[in-house]
Amino acid sequence: MMWFFALLIGTLTGIISGFGIGGGSLLVLYLTAFAGVAQYTAGGINLLYFIGCAPAALIGHIRHKAIEWKAVLWCSLGGVAAVIPTALLAADMDTNLLRRLFGILLLYIGVKELRAKKH
Repeated sequence: MMWFFALLIGTLTGIISGFGIGGGSLLVLYLTAFAGVAQYTAGGINLLYFIGCAPAALIGHIRHKAIEWKAVLWCSLGGVAAVIPTALLAADMDTNLLRRLFGILLLYIGVKELRAKKH
């Protein structure tokens, strides 16, 4: 029965990810808080999960012309420049500290989204 619950959570977070809401963050939260998976392992599972969800979402966003390509360029350049130093920094950090920081980030984003004005 546990496999069914995990499949249900994976399906729901996949659907949410397709809408661009952040289902991967919910998946990591589920894996670490409820399934007892280590933070690094949950992050790796989330990356594998993203490989399956991202192409479908990208195709939909391209079809609906919902992508700002200039922003994609700048975000990609910044991400590539930051990935190696931050990965090295995270590898030396305590897992509990990473969990707390990730939780704070999720809370910050949640509050920011709740306070955002609708267009």
